[in-house]
Amino acid sequence: MTTPHDLYRQKLLSIPEAVALVQPGQTIGTAMAASEPVGLLTELGKHRDRLEDMTVWVCLPLRQYDFVLKPEMAGHFFVENWFYGAPDRRVHPEGRISYIPNNLHQAATVKLAASQGKLNVFWGTATPPDKRGYMSLSLGLVIEKQLMAAADLVVLEINENLPWTLGDTQVHISEVDYVVENHVPLFQFPPAPPSEAEQAIGGYIADLIEDGATLQLGIGGIPNAITAFLHDRRDLGIHTEMFTDGMVDLYEAGVVTNRRKTLWPGKMVGAFALGTQKLYDFIDNNIGVEFQQGRVTNDPFIIGKNYKMVSVNTALQVDIFGQVCSQSIGYRHFSGTGGQLDTHRGAQL
Repeated sequence: MTTPHDLYRQKLLSIPEAVALVQPGQTIGTAMAASEPVGLLTELGKHRDRLEDMTVWVCLPLRQYDFVLKPEMAGHFFVENWFYGAPDRRVHPEGRISYIPNNLHQAATVKLAASQGKLNVFWGTATPPDKRGYMSLSLGLVIEKQLMAAADLVVLEINENLPWTLGDTQVHISEVDYVVENHVPLFQFPPAPPSEAEQAIGGYIADLIEDGATLQLGIGGIPNAITAFLHDRRDLGIHTEMFTDGMVDLYEAGVVTNRRKTLWPGKMVGAFALGTQKLYDFIDNNIGVEFQQGRVTNDPFIIGKNYKMVSVNTALQVDIFGQVCSQSIGYRHFSGTGGQLDTHRGAQL
């Protein structure tokens, strides 16, 4: 009888062997942010000579990869990105990368629909399997499970440093085609100290947050600044897109209890995590933290069912008519819409 660990060993390849399975003209979908498959993406650029007309879907990549940055990759790899980082902004004027317009709860759904529901290859990351052969997708569920289900070929990069997270994260070894191993340190994203202006704004916003409210806090200085002003609140809850270090601080201070939540009472709920080792240790095997897919956490109609829902995000520009822009500076694309519109709409319901 074949055991789950026998199956794992049968499906284990080296990283070059796994990348060699990719064929010219194919589309590769990848896991996002701290879940990005570092080894596979690093190896991809080394296969330039045999790979042409490739499309690679990424979202908030955190590291710099040759297949994205090097000019000689033109004609070999075209990158489509749901949320830009600094390297993507540098390459954008060269025409080798394009932004995918989206609202996060529909990001994977709309993109797959435009591709007739098919994807050639999915690369993601996961923990090592448990004794029953189940792995945790760990730090990200925004687009990962939808892309995985649509792909003809699924390869997971196994990293023993990933935390085992709970919720809709489990995948069995029988559900993937191949695995590779790459036990690299996790990306660390410490919160930047808020500026004087961000502290002032954070204080004003914190005054609007009542006891028992359910919070979504986005990325940036202002959401980070708010947490310092909430230590006299009681029974706050978390329903968010991104888990952050600041949420751990509020939990440890007794401010976040999730007791008064109407959805997933007693649990912090989110779709991905990005922070420091403190955050990654906190979510590891924590039954009080639940990961759900982005199409669930960011559905405005689900968000709107939360008690006293409050959504706080960062904007880049606002005009004299009160129109807010969070993804570009003038005509220069900067980041992405992400889940901001989803969560703001949900908080208004």
